[in-house]
Amino acid sequence: MTGTASDALSERILAILRAALGRHWEFTVADSQIDIRHPHRGTPYRPPRHPPSWKDLLDCLENGFARDGAPRAACLPLRWGRETELTISAVQALDPLLKEGKPQTYRTGFLPQPVVRFTGPRDIAGVLCAGALTSFVNISRVQPVQTLDEYGYILDGWLSVLSQLGFHARHLSIYGSVTPWRRRQVGGVTLRFRHLDLTLGDLVLLWNVENPDRMAVDLGTGLERLAWARTQLRWHELIYGRFARVAPTETLDAIRTATLLLGHGIAPSARGAGGITRRVIGSIDSTAVRLGVSAVVRDFYDYWSLFGPPLVPWPEIARAIEQEVRV
Repeated sequence: MTGTASDALSERILAILRAALGRHWEFTVADSQIDIRHPHRGTPYRPPRHPPSWKDLLDCLENGFARDGAPRAACLPLRWGRETELTISAVQALDPLLKEGKPQTYRTGFLPQPVVRFTGPRDIAGVLCAGALTSFVNISRVQPVQTLDEYGYILDGWLSVLSQLGFHARHLSIYGSVTPWRRRQVGGVTLRFRHLDLTLGDLVLLWNVENPDRMAVDLGTGLERLAWARTQLRWHELIYGRFARVAPTETLDAIRTATLLLGHGIAPSARGAGGITRRVIGSIDSTAVRLGVSAVVRDFYDYWSLFGPPLVPWPEIARAIEQEVRV
């Protein structure tokens, strides 16, 4: 994309955002960087007195997206086996459209996608920082679009969904660059959204470089991160509940991830996706699980079951983890 074309696209996107959000938002633009804030920002935030359950939060998201024209889609398989062994993002549902220029996708709509990533930030001791997990639910709206205007409409719809979750516009902001980027076959523009000072996720306009008419939007955040922002609870207590203090964070994170992997039938092996399962279980502190992992596995199993029925029952998952730890 030439400089002139890039500048024209940036101006077009700015106009679309202004039209979609209206006069109730303040726009600051400098050197292609954009910051969008509510005029009444700065008012105190009060979290709910009774935090919603994971199921209630998921149901509210599903209903909100459905009202905005994005019904829930079935999750992608966790074992991906294409460019990555595992599914690492719901945007992979758009691969045929964006990477191959084909008029099709694997999924479209609201996608609460369990993913596994090893890129979470860690402290100087190597422990995952608050807000980071090896496995989490990538809340996404993945959708092909015909016009640039739809990018603005989807952002406006997302703000409505957040409002239904209990987030108020005055505590939200949108920021980023309207300058297009390119990565191999795909071009895009990325805006991020935050609640107070916590970045929640991003809204990305994407297109196939060789066929720019093949466009899509990927709206992404994390279910756990949304709950963290909404409730203002301590991260470890939010994620691990009654088990937060019974084992090291790395062990709990590993059991959580292993429960997801094993539940999808990805057994430990020497290589491939199974090698990832073995690596995850290998990070469990054996001295912290001498009495077994059944109780913790049951809790995580119930959580992952919200996004689709596991292929393996929880007792078999607990047995597989305990056997691998002993080995």
